[in-house]
Amino acid sequence: MKLILKVKGTYGQKVFCIGFNKTGTTSLGEALSELGLSTAPQRPAENLIDAWAKRDFRKLIKFCKTAGNAFQDVPFSLPYTYVILDNYFPNSKFILTVRNDSEEWYNSYVNYHAKIWSKSAKVPTKEDLLDAIYIYKSRPWHTNRLLFTTPKELPYKKEVLIEFYENHNKSIIEYFRHKPGMLLKLNVAESGSYQKLAKFLNVKTNKTDFPWLNATEK
Repeated sequence: MKLILKVKGTYGQKVFCIGFNKTGTTSLGEALSELGLSTAPQRPAENLIDAWAKRDFRKLIKFCKTAGNAFQDVPFSLPYTYVILDNYFPNSKFILTVRNDSEEWYNSYVNYHAKIWSKSAKVPTKEDLLDAIYIYKSRPWHTNRLLFTTPKELPYKKEVLIEFYENHNKSIIEYFRHKPGMLLKLNVAESGSYQKLAKFLNVKTNKTDFPWLNATEK
């Protein structure tokens, strides 16, 4: 079926994808490009995770001013970031992607990391992450320590990660509770979710569902 798009306005405003990783963010990023937004490159912002950990958002704000009008992944998907972005870029749109439930999210997150970093275990160990290479060797371990308060010998402790995921989502929903029209909670696996996104962005399209572009998001 031919894709038909009709943009009603301009994309002068920013669109921030603030759902945590492994909630369909790859598919969402592709959809935003299809719908006419200029999506920012991921790596430059991702490299600001240490500044995020110190709650220093100066470089990130500078990046957002010139890198495009749609942003996703780390550190946009992390706690606190959306508060700063809302204040520096008023009237922006925010999209909270979620899974069907927390258990599904946890399994997807851990299985993906096990697939690319674990040598034998179903759940990556400290040693796996220290030996893994992403940008540089041991970066996965460094990121795990910045994000989670799990024991060092159990970096993917289920209860801790699920609590992190649920608190992140709850905090976002509470923050935007009195800001109608600014936040879209989206499960890209649900039927009609693509139309829901298009309506939120004030764009017309005959497409209805998201493709799962990244099989590891399943």
